[in-house]
Amino acid sequence: MQSDDIIWDVINKNFCSFKTTFNKTKFCKNEYNVTGVCNKVSCPLANSRYATVREEEGVCYLYMKTVERAHTPNRLWEKIKLDPNFMKAIEQIDSHLEFWPGHMSHRVKQRYIRITQYLIRMRKMRKQIKRELVPIKKKAERRDATRENKALIAAHLTTNIKKELLERLNKGTYADMHYFPEDIINNVLEKEGEADQFSEEEADENEEEGEEEMEEEFEDDIDDIEDAGGAFEYVEGDDDEDDIDDEYENEPYQDDDEEDDDDDDDDDEEVKPQITKKRGPTFKPTKKTPQKRVHMEVEIEEETENQAN
Repeated sequence: MQSDDIIWDVINKNFCSFKTTFNKTKFCKNEYNVTGVCNKVSCPLANSRYATVREEEGVCYLYMKTVERAHTPNRLWEKIKLDPNFMKAIEQIDSHLEFWPGHMSHRVKQRYIRITQYLIRMRKMRKQIKRELVPIKKKAERRDATRENKALIAAHLTTNIKKELLERLNKGTYADMHYFPEDIINNVLEKEGEADQFSEEEADENEEEGEEEMEEEFEDDIDDIEDAGGAFEYVEGDDDEDDIDDEYENEPYQDDDEEDDDDDDDDDEEVKPQITKKRGPTFKPTKKTPQKRVHMEVEIEEETENQAN
């Protein structure tokens, strides 16, 4: 009823659902295979006496198959839980596979070692800090920012209104028009006055500290200069004023009366029977001199008519 050779001939030469090939090498996808290679020794279907190790939720189990269970497929594999201690688990494998072939027990131990190694790596990876990518909702952030700005504006408004009302109470603009008892109003005004005094005292202290620091720095600078043997020397800056005076002396000066006389003479000489034309303002060409002022002479001619009869 159970012939391992016939089963292997059918599986090897014909189709097997667990067989795959990769780079001209045959592999087995059966979960009970010890080595993962498709051959007669490692095939769990073509061997009536077979053993392997499997891991379920971090716990290792030893599975054994014998000929006596071949007629009951639901009880074909005997499941034995292995101890979490490595050495004790190896002893369990040796005790249960004592009368089995040596190559079978050796392969079972190798598989158990590989499983324990990747379980240890899994535990280490769980302890490490993992980076999680969290999606950012831009709309929600923008909404929160606008709400914060509105709240800040409202807070500033309330503080300004409070200050304005307190100032009006201090000035007595409302007189007896308020609806609160005078004791409460006086207490509030006293607290505000104490706060203002405290802030003024702090400002005065800061100013005094700043002045003291400036004086200390000035004294330190004077001490450094005295130690270096230097002295202060003040130099009067009169050179610039002398230069300006020289420039004004070199410039030609002309009185307004002389200009008026010249204009009258020109008018007498240029009287003609015809209507004369106006000449616009003329500018004398100036040479490139270091003088700062530019002198302009304007000649105006009046229209005259010939009254000869």
